[in-house]
Amino acid sequence: MSIYDYTVKDRKGNDVPMSNFKGKVLLIVNTATGCGFTPQYEGIEKLYEKYHEQGLEVLDFPCNQFGNQAPGNDEEIHEFCTFKYNTQFDQFKKIDVNGINQDPVWAYLKSQKGFEGFDLKGKILIPIVKKMDPDYKNSSDIKWNFTKFLVDREGNVVERFESTIAPEKIEERIKELI
Repeated sequence: MSIYDYTVKDRKGNDVPMSNFKGKVLLIVNTATGCGFTPQYEGIEKLYEKYHEQGLEVLDFPCNQFGNQAPGNDEEIHEFCTFKYNTQFDQFKKIDVNGINQDPVWAYLKSQKGFEGFDLKGKILIPIVKKMDPDYKNSSDIKWNFTKFLVDREGNVVERFESTIAPEKIEERIKELI
């Protein structure tokens, strides 16, 4: 299977085949509006504005699985993001990224790029993550909001960036794929 074999739902509930994004570089992110990492929307939007014309698409999937930090319905989340961060990229229906109800695209992403550890800044998340999953180091599950996956123009999942990696830190990698 390929990422292009899946279908996701936009924030209004319409089916969106991932094949619509063939030939694009994708930055796929699980987000939350009430998280300490929520200001990353600003950096993600800057990347989108800078590289969209060259083929970058940002796919934003709100998720309420981590500390209930994505309250509200899809429209309320969208209004928050467009008002506070002037986001212009695609925002999809709120989903689960882990567990029995996980979205199939996220199951696929995790099967392609598992958890490789936190950077030094990420050490702050370890006590929280460890409570949720004592074996977190050996699980490919998403650990927190704003985990980012980078997909190349051929649909290959090339890299996973944990929550503490700021969008600005992945710009060079995006430029390589553009």
